[in-house]
Amino acid sequence: MPRYSALRSATCLMSAAVMAALVAGCGFQLRGAPPVSAALEPLAVDCSSQIPDTLCRAIREQLSLGDVRLTAVEDADYVLRLRNFEQDRRATAITAQAGAAEYTLRHSVDLDVVSADRIPLVAETRLTTSESYRYDETNVLAKQREEESLRQQLDDRLAQQVIFRLAPLTSERIESIRAQHRRNQEADGSSTGQP
Repeated sequence: MPRYSALRSATCLMSAAVMAALVAGCGFQLRGAPPVSAALEPLAVDCSSQIPDTLCRAIREQLSLGDVRLTAVEDADYVLRLRNFEQDRRATAITAQAGAAEYTLRHSVDLDVVSADRIPLVAETRLTTSESYRYDETNVLAKQREEESLRQQLDDRLAQQVIFRLAPLTSERIESIRAQHRRNQEADGSSTGQP
């Protein structure tokens, strides 16, 4: 019986090792954003004045964690632009006394990516994320802290969405976009009779 137990333990250990090797080999990343290609370097993050600093900082941190080289707009080969930030807080459930029982927070931002020579790599895209929380009138201070924490989480989620939009921009994809842009310009030039 002890021999069977040892054999069973060895089999389980070997199975676990094989699974770990398979998971590691396939590029599995737990709850992480996909890597951003080095083809986008050097990259600048250009946040308009209305974008909260917490959101810009979250995006820069995500990019830095992915070892993306960031630089100033004037020195960048590619620019990630963020515009039109909106945040919304709406009551989504009402108590019997006509007070708010639940709120939904929503953050939205527009992003686009352009090259230094003004070729759009990612057309203007609207990103949105939201979260709901219960509101308790008897514990207002704690709920205010919870709301601030949720706002930071929403900024972090938007930052992850930005990274997901950048991930497909490999050097091959960028070159394909450039080639398509040149073809479009040539077609526009020939249809207007300009060389």
